[in-house]
Amino acid sequence: MILTDQQIMIRDMARDFASHEMAPHVRQWEQDDEPPVWVLKKLGELGLMGACISTEYGGAGVDFVSYVLATEEIARADCGVCNMMNVHNSPICAAVQDYGSDPQKKSLLPRMASGELIGTFLLTEPQAGSDAAAITTTARAVDGGYILNGTKQFITSGKTADVAMIVAVTDPEGGRKGMSCFITPTDNPGYIVTRVEDKLGHRTCDTCQIIMEDMFVPDTDLLGPSGEGYKIALAYLMGGRIGVGAQSVGVAQAALDAAADYARERETFGNRLVDHQAIAFKLADMATQVESARQMVLHAAQLKDAGVPCLKEASMAKLHASVVAEQVCSEAVQIHGGYGFLSDYIVEKLYRDARVLQIYEGASEVQKMLISREFSRD
Repeated sequence: MILTDQQIMIRDMARDFASHEMAPHVRQWEQDDEPPVWVLKKLGELGLMGACISTEYGGAGVDFVSYVLATEEIARADCGVCNMMNVHNSPICAAVQDYGSDPQKKSLLPRMASGELIGTFLLTEPQAGSDAAAITTTARAVDGGYILNGTKQFITSGKTADVAMIVAVTDPEGGRKGMSCFITPTDNPGYIVTRVEDKLGHRTCDTCQIIMEDMFVPDTDLLGPSGEGYKIALAYLMGGRIGVGAQSVGVAQAALDAAADYARERETFGNRLVDHQAIAFKLADMATQVESARQMVLHAAQLKDAGVPCLKEASMAKLHASVVAEQVCSEAVQIHGGYGFLSDYIVEKLYRDARVLQIYEGASEVQKMLISREFSRD
């Protein structure tokens, strides 16, 4: 697609920040015990922590294509930080804007858009990942609010975040209509970080197990009507999948760039690697894969901006781009030879970061299931 001047400006702004403020430090961040929260604050100053939030509430108010372009550039430098940014933007900021009360919008959105407050989304449970209807965390109504009990798993920013969007069962007999959504501070007594996961990749963001133990949440922290938690949680999956597609493109582009640079510098048998047809053709295939994934992601984002239903296109973009990311990263390691297996070279990190992109926000198998359903429609 042809980008507008504003979209190019936002992309270039994100690219400049990522290349100068992020990329030089990602190795050190991986060695640190804590995510680089200051980077999220900086992203807030750039408008990227509330990219699609209305300017009325301090957001940047940009279109979804612009947000996707920025996502690609941030992921190109570091996918872990980018994942924290994306979860914060959608579903959390988006859900508060769409379903929040006026007091919730006024008190939360400006501080979330600026990066002062970081958000986390508590949906997945140890026994309920893609099957969100199977969650068992309960929210029992009491005088003035609810008491929450349950365990959430694989929670991005679970320790770092200041505010949590939580889906819990308020009516055990209500099925999918028996779930409600809450937006509440993480310093509530009873919000317990029981484990910070030691992961293959995305080491620059915290992924946590959270237990809520008799955690009181006031009525004012209910997000949207009672009983619509499942609806709210699923409302942002389409945008989330497009976002992960953009992350995938960013990681793949970084791997392609690194492989191309190495192939131009490294000499074997008297010639640069890039001058060997086997390597040149490999790079050509990688570049074609990256561009095809990018265009699928941008197409889905453009449909979303236009208000056109794009469940299929979002799933296709996420499925294809996440597979491309792993394939391109694998080829980048291959081009580096033995050096690609060493932490001295960035392709080793990119290869680790790419693997989870086929899992979170709906595994590849789930995307295929959603896409295949379109064939059964009359």
